[in-house]
Parts: sequence; structure tokens; C-alpha cells
Amino acid sequence: MSQSSHIAIAILAAGASTRMGSPKQLLKWCEKSLIQHAIHTSKNTLAMEVIVVLGANSEAITSEINNEAVTLIVNNEWQQGLGKSIASAAHFVLNSKENVDGLLFVLADQPFVTSDYLDDIIKTFNPNKKEIIATSYSKEKIGVPTLFDQAYFAELSLLSGDDGAKSIINKHKDSVKVIAPNFKNMDIDTQADYKMLHKSSDN
Repeated sequence: MSQSSHIAIAILAAGASTRMGSPKQLLKWCEKSLIQHAIHTSKNTLAMEVIVVLGANSEAITSEINNEAVTLIVNNEWQQGLGKSIASAAHFVLNSKENVDGLLFVLADQPFVTSDYLDDIIKTFNPNKKEIIATSYSKEKIGVPTLFDQAYFAELSLLSGDDGAKSIINKHKDSVKVIAPNFKNMDIDTQADYKMLHKSSDN
């Protein structure tokens, strides 16, 4: 088991929150906004860099986080789905002068993800072995947070569509390790989700 700090975390926060009716990245969560919460969770890890991918409502969200020491990318093609945001982060890292062993994707709307869990993923990862470390939601479903070895950056940079990186995960199944989180891995998509999950976070 290796401990690598040559991991960049990319927070995917470009969506328009259509079902929410307002930018969910700015919803309040534990005295912060959801996007601030995701940034603080990500920065409190072994990762070398935190990248935030914005798209819809980028100006409002940028003003919310302009004091944070993160790298901001604006994905102007955010309407093309989550895959395009993943591609934006991968393209940025491919063109970076930094030596990045892996790229760990997290969502701004998964507030139960912890810094310790992200560190577990990073510690499980063995660089230069073409590994993909994914999170289990259920017996059948895996997804983000997911860490990709640099061997996949070029493939990731070509993605678009709403399925994110599922095509790459399915194509390289033999290289995927799956970790079960010690929390319920839930997204916030609607006002009902937010009210229910926010209430549970206060308990």
C-alpha cells in the first residue's frame, strides 16, 4: 500500500441544478455552502492540489469561493454533461507541469464524503499500476469518488455526456478496485433530498 501525495482532487460542480431550482453548490451545509464544504473536505487530505470545475452559475459560485486556495476551471460546455467536466479536469492535468500520478473525482453534492475516506482511497492507490479506485453505492452500483491512474488521463479528456466516466470504468473492469464507504453515499438532487439530508446532518 503506497501513500502518494501526487494526487489531484477534482471537485465537479458545473451542473445547473435544474431539479433543485437554484444553484445547489451554494446551499447551506454545516455553516458553509455545499461547494465550500466540498473544498474543505478535499483540502484536508493527502492530495497535492484541489481543482474545482465550474460551469453553470460560475460567476456566483466563484464569488463564493474566491478566497479558497484552489484551482478554478470553467467548463463552458457544461450542458454536455458530467463527462465534459471530467474531461476538463483531465485536460488541465495533462497540460500541467506538475507530475500527477492520479486524479480523484468528487461531487460537490455528496456532503457525507469525508476527508478520511478520500485519504483511504489515496492510500489504497498504487501509482503507475493503471488502477482505478471506485466507491460502491450498492452491490450493483459503483461511482464517485473515483480515482484514476494517470494512464487514463487521455481517455478521460475525451469524455462528454451524462454518464461521466462509466464507459472507462466498464472498459477497464479488471483494473478497478471497489471500496465501500462507512457512510451512506448520497447525492443531493432535489429540494426534498436537501431537506431530508440536511436534517439528518444536524442530528
